[in-house]
Amino acid sequence: MTSSAVGTASERSLSAQAWATADTRRLGLWAGLLGLFAVAASATGSWIPSLWGDEAASLMSATRPLPSLWHMLSYVDAVHGLYYLGLHAWIDVFGPSPFSIRFPSALAIGVCTAAVVWLCGRFEGIRFAVVAGVFTALEPRLIFAGEEARSYAIGAALAAVLIVILVELARRPGTAIGWWIGYAAVLTVSIWTFLYFALMVPAVLVVVLLSPELRRRWRAWAVSTGIALVLSAPLAWFGFLQRRQIAFLAVRESVTAEVVLKNMWFQEWWFTALAWALIVVAVVALVREVVRIRRTGGRFATAMRLEIVALSWMLVPMGLLLAVTPFMAVYTARYGTFSAPAVAIVMALGVRGLARIGGGSRGAASSGGAQTSCRGAWLAGIAIAAVVIAAVPVAVLQRTPYAKNQSDWNDISAFIRANAEPGDGIVFDDGARPSQRTRLAKATDPASFRVVTDLLLKTPYQRSYTWYDQTYGIPRAAGMGRFDGVDRVWVVELSFEGVEDTWGLSDLRALGYRETRRVVGAGSVILLYER
Repeated sequence: MTSSAVGTASERSLSAQAWATADTRRLGLWAGLLGLFAVAASATGSWIPSLWGDEAASLMSATRPLPSLWHMLSYVDAVHGLYYLGLHAWIDVFGPSPFSIRFPSALAIGVCTAAVVWLCGRFEGIRFAVVAGVFTALEPRLIFAGEEARSYAIGAALAAVLIVILVELARRPGTAIGWWIGYAAVLTVSIWTFLYFALMVPAVLVVVLLSPELRRRWRAWAVSTGIALVLSAPLAWFGFLQRRQIAFLAVRESVTAEVVLKNMWFQEWWFTALAWALIVVAVVALVREVVRIRRTGGRFATAMRLEIVALSWMLVPMGLLLAVTPFMAVYTARYGTFSAPAVAIVMALGVRGLARIGGGSRGAASSGGAQTSCRGAWLAGIAIAAVVIAAVPVAVLQRTPYAKNQSDWNDISAFIRANAEPGDGIVFDDGARPSQRTRLAKATDPASFRVVTDLLLKTPYQRSYTWYDQTYGIPRAAGMGRFDGVDRVWVVELSFEGVEDTWGLSDLRALGYRETRRVVGAGSVILLYER
């Protein structure tokens, strides 16, 4: 047989195998079950950690009157506006408890996991799809996003849905106008949910160019994408105008190997080592397959490949963001959340690579065309168990009382509620940046502070142009008579990474107050000053 004939047969085989798919009824059932599992995994214990600065911004923005919210968005946080509006409607129905405001994120991780299962089942069998779904539900970055009142989990879910639509488009002959409209709609909503989601566009472009089924319809993709980008242009303009909001990233989070390789997706070193080992196995298996196909005279990409989809989704958006970061402060580890489902898929591909160690090269209905050996099955089983076991302590650490940036607002609220007396005043540390100010404990749990007078409050956040309260300094407040007749003042200072703030203490001493009590917490110090 000639090399050309071998290549043609190889291409036909690979094309058929690339679209081997699980039974859609069973696949849908497993997608639903694993989606529910992911919701439960993310929601379990989500009420335990104190809220922290970013979540306070979500809660305070979502609970202010709508006219006030629109006014605030014209100054700050326009890029989060759609999420705040959605959370506003959610709170109207389900209330503002920590569990309640975090639960939409758990639901989003459920959708994300179900989409990953469906996606993988369109290329592989049920077992592979289930493994990818379990990895998605338990991946540290995603399970963290699933218990946080921010939009990152929703971004991950929308990314998975967008890729599912892309794969379904590749499977359908003809124009499929309805699917392209759906693609444009999801991309538009995704960008309005998180502006940096626009980085998925170049990732999808790579998939389109390397997938024959989509490459033939690149014009339809370009039109759909262009419509989505035009509809998202107003948000991009507001984001540009409000870009100073993220200027602090230049000094807060340097881009190091640890930040990128560990913090972005895996958070703890033991999971990091295991995850990257599986990713390396997946890449090596892919390279070996490309070499094998080349040697037989075939072409690698005769149909859309799951490996291309997952690696493009995983690497392109974050690679572009990291490339730009030296020139402008645009990166923080959580921005990688919408690429995290792709990481879980690549890890599952690594497990598949282990399963094929020692196996034959013929007879399997999967995209690589290799059989599973007994030794490979054992290695794959051990790898799956290791990932699950490694994920559990990470999830537990994320659900400790002070897991959110060392925030101990629950403790502050409980202490003031138990110890303050009518007529007492309270002063919060206003020397920290807004997202770390201890007065956010009051803003997120006002009922616990009803008995005390906020001596420095100037403009409540509900009437402020920004998401947090506006305040006076102690000398100015004293000059206004705010301290007249107040003999006891509670002072709540920030304590972060072992460093205690002393903001305003000298001003209180100048007014005749002296410290009579000190309680050191996990992230704060509560002081009682009396005349």
